Amino acid sequence: MAVFKPFKAVRPTEKYAEAVAALPYDVMNSKEAREMVKGKPYSFLHVDRAEIDLDESVDIYSEQVYRKARENLDALERNGITTQDNTACFYIYRQIMDGRSQTGLVGCASIDDYRNNIIKKHEFTRADKEQDRINHVDYCDANTGPIFLAYRENKEIETIIDSWKNEHEPVYDFVTDDGIGNTVWVVDCPEVSEKLRALFDSVESLYIADGHHRCASAVKVGQKRREQNPSYTGQEEFNFFLAVAFPKNELAIMDYNRVMKDLNGYSAEEFIAKLGESFTVEEAKGNEPYRPVRRHNFGMYLDKKWYSVTAKEGTFDESDPVGRLDVSILQNNCITPIFGIEDPRTDKRIDFVGGIRGLTELERRCETDMRIAFSMYPTSLDELMDIADAGKVMPPKSTWFEPKLLSGLFIHKLS
Repeated sequence: MAVFKPFKAVRPTEKYAEAVAALPYDVMNSKEAREMVKGKPYSFLHVDRAEIDLDESVDIYSEQVYRKARENLDALERNGITTQDNTACFYIYRQIMDGRSQTGLVGCASIDDYRNNIIKKHEFTRADKEQDRINHVDYCDANTGPIFLAYRENKEIETIIDSWKNEHEPVYDFVTDDGIGNTVWVVDCPEVSEKLRALFDSVESLYIADGHHRCASAVKVGQKRREQNPSYTGQEEFNFFLAVAFPKNELAIMDYNRVMKDLNGYSAEEFIAKLGESFTVEEAKGNEPYRPVRRHNFGMYLDKKWYSVTAKEGTFDESDPVGRLDVSILQNNCITPIFGIEDPRTDKRIDFVGGIRGLTELERRCETDMRIAFSMYPTSLDELMDIADAGKVMPPKSTWFEPKLLSGLFIHKLS
């Protein structure tokens, strides 16, 4: 059963919460981060992407960058921008985007649960990306970005969270520049915290929704600390990592769409005919972008026209939790055999567009640097959990979660 416990967060004082909070490090590059922090001296990007405070010639993976991150993190606390709570608490974190809210509980998960597959994964990780965050966590001696976890609904947990929200004032309540509302309550009652902790004992599994690299890195730092402290008890903070746990019913996955540079030598007519061997292809009605209406249905934009594309029976195995995913169906019946793209993670002829950008972004890409686009029906949380339960992994770029969890609102010290 899952371990999820309260902790003494280092967090911004109420005055500085909005000024500190920042998008996670991996949704922008260094150049974009440098622009984003102009006029924002307290932005947490100074910690998560500390290279922005160094000359552009400095390698972003150099020791100098990680030392700067620690320096900036310590400065926030030293200057009174952040402070550590005196008692271990849970924190309720609600975000509202376009009228839809998601509310999760901020706490610490166990590195042993990750190692024993109680915390379940659905993606492979890359060693180079892991090493970057290992260094960052190790030098900062802290988890600075929360892992996005999901779990199957537990009514007792949700009831306690709802009651606390209704009966207490939030400590933070602000709207970011992109229109996302962020509200935080501190659960500072030991009895309530203990009740929540005990209820997670009945949660069979936690699922990584987003943040596989951060999670793997946090676990490896914890293992490294154990090796450095052979007499560890298992209760030290390095045995746990920062996370926000959301019940499944609070979350929604957005579409993650595909664009390709060319038709691999086919004319448009030849391509549509070839596609028709595995899919039913129909020109969409009206002039609006075509958004898929159900599983196994896709939109296609080619030569300024939208099409409805539906997988034919026999082109996938409905009993295979990975094979029946729409991203797999498109990959196995179109992207690999027709475009010749075997590995979408490395092939430069394909790119991916998160659903947050809208379908008109697919049209724009096809009119600039790409030739054809496919709009996807979003993967569901049930599909994600089924794959994780089966011990399998999803194809690359299968899920897009919005809104993103902000960094800087909660920091978990390892010692």
